[in-house]
Amino acid sequence: MEPQDIRYSRTPHTEKLKWVNHMVKLMDNQFRLPGTNFRFGLDPILGLLPVAGDLASFGVSAMLVMTMARHGASGKLVALMLINIALDTLIGSIPVLGNVFDFFFKANEKNVRLLTRHYEEGKYQGSGKNVIIGVIIGVLVLFALLVWVLWELAAWIYHQLAAIL
Repeated sequence: MEPQDIRYSRTPHTEKLKWVNHMVKLMDNQFRLPGTNFRFGLDPILGLLPVAGDLASFGVSAMLVMTMARHGASGKLVALMLINIALDTLIGSIPVLGNVFDFFFKANEKNVRLLTRHYEEGKYQGSGKNVIIGVIIGVLVLFALLVWVLWELAAWIYHQLAAIL
């Protein structure tokens, strides 16, 4: 399935949001598994790098949500988007299971679909400056939660290895 482009004629920001479409394709659908229609992007590949890859994917997803918020996404829509990236980041950071999860759960693509539906339903609200502070706080909370989960996971793995050796 190809990612859905953001289409909305009610805003002058169309050119600025082309970056969002490009990044979503890169993160979620850039590559196709030969002989199939299955697509994947850099997100699951970055997930193979412990901690750093998950943080990089989270950073890109957070920037996409902030960009969409600046261009008229409602507070409710941004909250849904943050839930998507929280699921993607937290479950994606689990070794092995998270890597498989990352290939199928495409948070950025889901967020673009949410934004597209938002514009098609005529709920565009103009500038999202009022939502930006909430987004920043949400992203910081998610980042802190991610760091804590990764720390706990690393400590658990360390104790498991210490018990074996």
